[in-house]
Amino acid sequence: MTITPDQLLRAERISPNPIVAADSVPGYGPVFNAGLLHHDDRYHLFARAVRSGYRRNHGEGPRFLDYFSDILVFSSPDGERYEFDYVLIRATGATMAYEDPRVQWVHSDGVHQLVMTYTRLPEPASGDPWRIGAHRLTYDDGRFVLDESSATLLGPPGIANKDAVLFNLADGRVAMIHRIHPDVQIARFDSLAALWSSDADFWSDYLAVLDDHVIITPSAAALGVGAGAPPFETPHGLVLVFHEREVSGRYTAKVAVLDPNDGRVRTIFDEPILVPELEWERVGDVDDVVFVQGAHLRNDGTVYLTYGAADRCVGAATLNLASLLGGVTTP
Repeated sequence: MTITPDQLLRAERISPNPIVAADSVPGYGPVFNAGLLHHDDRYHLFARAVRSGYRRNHGEGPRFLDYFSDILVFSSPDGERYEFDYVLIRATGATMAYEDPRVQWVHSDGVHQLVMTYTRLPEPASGDPWRIGAHRLTYDDGRFVLDESSATLLGPPGIANKDAVLFNLADGRVAMIHRIHPDVQIARFDSLAALWSSDADFWSDYLAVLDDHVIITPSAAALGVGAGAPPFETPHGLVLVFHEREVSGRYTAKVAVLDPNDGRVRTIFDEPILVPELEWERVGDVDDVVFVQGAHLRNDGTVYLTYGAADRCVGAATLNLASLLGGVTTP
């Protein structure tokens, strides 16, 4: 079912300025596309940060040269004023960039486990595509720590795949929403361990019926879609904020409501909740981009969102969930 609101409901920015600006951390230029976790009474951003010294490529090949990105952690008591804390993971060796992290709690094997998913970009000379990477995290003495032994690549080998978010279905299974262009797909596993151990045979069978796993397709005026923030529970179902790239190249944020039993779409809203409007959202390394990656449902019923803007900085907005879901019928 699709819903077109009579009155367009948009998220409201918390500030006319970024919450994390480019060039705000020594040694780095753009800081953007930040995942979010509200933990220990603080907001924690996990942002993609590009090292200083990159440059635009005026020839064939990638858009930029010497484009190395790490994941940095920022924190805030209120979601408005963020401070840089530390570098969580630094690209090195065969990995050229860690991009677009999402951080989520997943209940599996009787415990809650903290998982960071991201896009791993290999050295261009390798000829390999970008893939979904993942690490387990722990939280110790006020810092998030990578479990290095847990590092893995998820999804089918040799296939460009990104925008992964993890969550639990109602029966306790673990679901992974991801994007093999141009659609959004869902894969389901009995446990987090089963996801981690999924092998080439599993993914070969999955690819053989890929259309069966598609849950969101681009609208008629779009080139592609991808998951944004990990979905969160509401009485109406799981709310997923996702992005859509229009034919013009503009990125917008949209909302779908998923069935908690299987992760399929119950409702999708035709109109975006966030579009590039401010100067720093419309002009940057990639123009006209808002890219939501974090969502936290506050006690007052509003949703706090973090988003990348024009591949340069991080913005934040809030969404009135009750108003958005007012026309959705709960099964």
